[in-house]
Amino acid sequence: MYRRRDTRRELLVAEITAELRRYCVDAQHVGHAFAGQHGLNATDLQALIAVMDAELLGDPITPGRLGEHLDLSSGSVTALVDRLERAAHIRRDRDTSDRRRILLRYADQGAELAMGFFRPFGERTDRVMSGFRDDEMEVVYRFITAMGASLREHRDEVRSTRGGSPRRRTD
Repeated sequence: MYRRRDTRRELLVAEITAELRRYCVDAQHVGHAFAGQHGLNATDLQALIAVMDAELLGDPITPGRLGEHLDLSSGSVTALVDRLERAAHIRRDRDTSDRRRILLRYADQGAELAMGFFRPFGERTDRVMSGFRDDEMEVVYRFITAMGASLREHRDEVRSTRGGSPRRRTD
């Protein structure tokens, strides 16, 4: 956060920290704009991102895992999934290997809305990344991956120390 800036490294650490903070805030503003345009709240948006990320990894998320990810009770997850399904943002599919298991997937209509909204940002991102060599991109990837892991570790620590009952797994 606030760091001494006596050396070039200290200056870079302070500036990178400030840029990450600004990026997070700006990303939230963009996400809230999308949510507002489509009648979503912040939790809805977080759920859609979790569903999309899981699908991109080839491991669709279950309602139970979504609840753990968002730190929600099973009843809250059910209401959330019902709301997103009614709005045609996601769909429930049965797992072909275990018919009792439900998988959440991005619905075509929801994906089209998201792609239409975020495509200009994706194009800007592509232009920025094209200005970096492959070896630089490897360093950026290593950095951003480590920073993400650090943030999630802190998030989990905060969740575990704030009290209250732990959320039940509902796969």
